[in-house]
This record gives sequence, C-alpha cells and structure tokens, in this order.
Amino acid sequence: MNNPMSRFATYIAEQGLKNTPQRRLIVEVFFESGKHLTTEELYAAVREKDKSIGQATVYRTLKILCRAGLAKEQNFGGQSACYEALDERKHHDHLICIACERNVEIVDAAIEAKQEEVAKRNGFVLTSHRMILYGLCPDCQMKRKSA
Repeated sequence: MNNPMSRFATYIAEQGLKNTPQRRLIVEVFFESGKHLTTEELYAAVREKDKSIGQATVYRTLKILCRAGLAKEQNFGGQSACYEALDERKHHDHLICIACERNVEIVDAAIEAKQEEVAKRNGFVLTSHRMILYGLCPDCQMKRKSA
C-alpha cells in the first residue's frame, strides 16, 4: 500500500481531526498485523504496546480507517465483524472454515474472469463484489474424521 500512515494523516487533516499518538499507534499495529482483525483483537495488540489506549479509541479509529478507504469491515457469519486493510493488491475472495473460522484469502484470475463474464452476459458492469466460500479447513476435516 502506498504508505497508509501518510494517507491516514492526510485524511485526518482533511476532516479536521487530530492525528494523536494513540491513533497513529492503532493504525500502525493494524497495518503491521497483515491479517483480518476484530476490534477486540486489535485492542489486545495495541494494549501490549500502550495500556492507556481505550477500546472506544480503537473502535473509532477503525471506523475512520474505513471512511478513509484504508480498511474494510467484513462479516463472515461469525459473531464479530473483522477489519481488513485495503491495498493495491488484486481483489481477493475468502474461504471460511465453519468450524474454527479460519480465513483464507484467495486470488484466482479464472474466478474473477468468470464473474465478469456472468455480469456482462446479464448486462451488468461490475463495480464491486464479494465472494465468500464456506466449508471445512483441512485441520477441521481431520478432527471430524478422528472423532
């Protein structure tokens, strides 16, 4: 991603908000994680570095990241929404394990081409889409076979 810290700082300034050290730390931890995080997971990771940061600050900062176009809230059918960084990578879809909620990002040119083909055949121009495939990961399949 083209320096998310800089893009965040620009967005904060444009909105007339303060770019506090707490917000900067939250953004830094979020982007360094490289994975989907719930607010609770991000809060725990941030608290390892600074115990003074409250959960509400983490929540509000995630919402700002979403409004800035730097993050996206995802709900994969579990109880908590999670957040993922938006970057210049190609669009990706997800495989979600229904037992352990493992999340695997998939990038597949053939799937993307098929989605475009289906849209075109129906007279649509895609502006965005989301595909989530649910099933059992290899570990959970093995656990079920053993039980």
